[in-house]
Amino acid sequence: MENVKDTILKFARLIAGLFVCAVGMVMTINANLGLSPWDVFHHGLSKLTGLTLGRANIVTGLSIVILDIIFGERVGWGTILNMLLIGLFIDFLMFNKLIPIFDGFIPSIIMMVIGMFLIGIGCFLYIGVGFGSGPRDGLMVALVKKTKKSVRLIRSSLEVVSVAIGYILGGSVGIGTLIMAFTGGYFMQLAFKVTKFDVGAVEHRFIDDDIRFIKEKLLNKKQI
Repeated sequence: MENVKDTILKFARLIAGLFVCAVGMVMTINANLGLSPWDVFHHGLSKLTGLTLGRANIVTGLSIVILDIIFGERVGWGTILNMLLIGLFIDFLMFNKLIPIFDGFIPSIIMMVIGMFLIGIGCFLYIGVGFGSGPRDGLMVALVKKTKKSVRLIRSSLEVVSVAIGYILGGSVGIGTLIMAFTGGYFMQLAFKVTKFDVGAVEHRFIDDDIRFIKEKLLNKKQI
């Protein structure tokens, strides 16, 4: 087990990565070309339940955590913090209007592309610390491992499905949605390539590992 300082630095990087993901997501929303694939689903859920977009994100994350467990992905602190913090960061950024809303087509396209790339960078930051993937990325990682297919194919497939379900629930779909559904995986893979990040090579430390470690420490103290 690493020392306390290293653990604190990793948690700081994890939270920074989640914030970068949230910034990227809000940029794709404020590009005003149509919601991103997962946000179409979140928007549909929001309209159905009256939740904010951020809270709908949290509820969706919790549901996908359960699905991740079913697929054999273990839960880490990164999984839990992703589920909770990204939704809160999104609400914070949107309620305080910290990211501008664009109307011009070309500026909106540029903003959307930068947003997608930032989401990939955010994923590199927080997945790379090895504290477990977020709910949606955990599902992506599980499917990449099981199918041996590329990140681009798996991510794009998941996003197409989320758009379809979100649209049925009443979520807003635009041309930007289609662009993000079919190119989001490419920008994720590009971000990983730029940072030389191999998502399949990350060795994660999970919550059950920490519980086991604490139990062993307590048992050793009792024996002394």
